[in-house]
Amino acid sequence: MKKFLLAYNPVSGDAMFKKKLDDIINQFQSRDCIIMPYRTKKESFDPFFANCVRNVNADGIIAAGGDGTLHKIINMTLKENLDVPVGIIPSGTSNDFASHLGIDAKFDEYINSIITGKTQYVDVGSIGDEYFINVISAGMMTGVAHEVDTRLKNTFGKLAYYFRGLGELPRFRGLDFTIEADGEIIKEKIFFVLVVNSPVVASFKNISMDAKINDGKLDMILLKQCNIPELMKIVADTVAGKTSFDNKNIIYKQASYFKFSCPDRVESDLDGELGPVLPLEIHTVSNKLKMFVL
Repeated sequence: MKKFLLAYNPVSGDAMFKKKLDDIINQFQSRDCIIMPYRTKKESFDPFFANCVRNVNADGIIAAGGDGTLHKIINMTLKENLDVPVGIIPSGTSNDFASHLGIDAKFDEYINSIITGKTQYVDVGSIGDEYFINVISAGMMTGVAHEVDTRLKNTFGKLAYYFRGLGELPRFRGLDFTIEADGEIIKEKIFFVLVVNSPVVASFKNISMDAKINDGKLDMILLKQCNIPELMKIVADTVAGKTSFDNKNIIYKQASYFKFSCPDRVESDLDGELGPVLPLEIHTVSNKLKMFVL
């Protein structure tokens, strides 16, 4: 009999997952599996949850929430050296990594994959002792996700982020960045930079057609300072699912190591969670995190 710990965020997305909890438990019990729910807290996970994983000899951890919930579970799993695979039940405002895995469209099939133990190793990024599974961003608009009221997110979903982001456009200014990518030095005045693991970011697909979650590299997309019409063209192409790597205002690099520095005080964002202030050193970590996949 397999045992899984389910860490669910009671306020993520439309805050309705708790009403689906009984159905999730039933789906596992009907397949002769035990699922043990754990209600997450706003702060980082306490040692109690990690000890539960060890003490019950769990066959896996399942994160029910958005990208932020998954981020916390991934960090707990890696920092506590828990040798168990991680699964996802997407129920947040943003579910980018789960979207890339195609879980929403084939949820019943994904439950079977968890129960049968279908897994693969995926890359993660590391900054010091902190990990990210999908994306790190820095520059203008980085703080937007943290300034959107929870009630607005629950009511308007992803639109709340977009409305808040549009309000930031008049404040856009270039930042003097120095970037190292596997030894190559780039100096540019930029609006912002993304380093991604999967090609889905902020619910936009095909941000990077070359991004793969198990290639040992991360993908950098850098937006140089440009005028508003040029910026809006890039935004329109992104919304339409078009890659813009041939645009003169975009710099794209694949690398296993990045370093960002800027004379201004610039915050970062890790998977929608507030990250450290620059300078940053980003490493790709392979063959350490195992995830349930379709």
